[in-house]
Amino acid sequence: MIKVSHSESESADESRMFDESEVTKVTRTQRLREMVNEGVVVPFKIAWSDWRTKIGLIIIGLFVLTAVLTALHKGGTYILNDFLGLIGVEWRLHRPSSILSIDEAWRQELKPFENMEYPLGTDGSGRGLLSAITWSTPAMLKMIIAGGVFSSVMATGVGTVAGYKRGRTETFLMTVSDIAMSIPGIPLVIVMIVIIQPDSPYVLGALITINVWAGLARTVHSQVLSIREESYVEASRAMGIRTPRIIQKDILPRLMPYVMVNFVYASRRVIYDSVALYFLGFLPIKTPNNWGVMMNWAYEQNGALTPDGPAYMIIVPMLPIIFLSLGFILISQGTDRLFNPRVRTRHEGETRAEEGPTEEDTTQTGIQ
Repeated sequence: MIKVSHSESESADESRMFDESEVTKVTRTQRLREMVNEGVVVPFKIAWSDWRTKIGLIIIGLFVLTAVLTALHKGGTYILNDFLGLIGVEWRLHRPSSILSIDEAWRQELKPFENMEYPLGTDGSGRGLLSAITWSTPAMLKMIIAGGVFSSVMATGVGTVAGYKRGRTETFLMTVSDIAMSIPGIPLVIVMIVIIQPDSPYVLGALITINVWAGLARTVHSQVLSIREESYVEASRAMGIRTPRIIQKDILPRLMPYVMVNFVYASRRVIYDSVALYFLGFLPIKTPNNWGVMMNWAYEQNGALTPDGPAYMIIVPMLPIIFLSLGFILISQGTDRLFNPRVRTRHEGETRAEEGPTEEDTTQTGIQ
């Protein structure tokens, strides 16, 4: 009779357990679904739970939709006018133009809501103010995107590299930032515009924020100096993880609130400065490609700021400026929840509670 020792039986049981266990393989589809859920779905749910984000996204979305429809109209696809005709709206989008004959004199200086073909009125040359606002929206959004992205990328890159690498790299990059901060913004932009004479709204948007990034670079630099001393960053360095990976995974997520705030600030700066440059005549005002052009026409050609002048001509172009700025501010305030670890943890806990206990939770509860 063969006797089997207790240790041998335990080894046999363990080997049988591992042999019978199933190896779980994560497919590419599952990995992609998880990335989309963590990178898009969950952040959107967290941001959408704040009323400020909802209102801000609705405002920005309306401007984006207007820009897309206007761009299609300029390209010969008149979806907007077809839709307006279908629902019975009298107004039609058209290129803002002055009257061509005495028969069109009736549409000069129409006040808002006086004639529904021109709901926001017309200027002294008969140009519809609503069409002019709509016609200017695509170029405005292009400038805003270019300026916001340029400023945010420059500030984040310079501040992060300077704070993490230290040494001569830090000294050089921070010196460049200090020089950029010491140069007055508007005079520098005016000089650059005179030299370059940009026609592209993307180039103009980047020029307006040519030194706006320096302030955020300083803020990012100081934050990175403290983050790089955190235990999890030191652990990543000890494990031999490459610097770009550490910056991407451990440092940049902590900087996102500052980047988002700077993007909003840079976007508003582009709006205000571009309107000011067009209004003051430093940029060409031949076509209505900016709301500042409309304000220039109201001031120069129609005397809108005189005591008896048509004040509505300069007030109407100010409305999209106010609403677009408000939309960016609300999004910036609402997305703070997105980058707040406590809010994300609370949201994940609530989502898990709504979905019910998982199989792992049930197993652990049974063991206990």
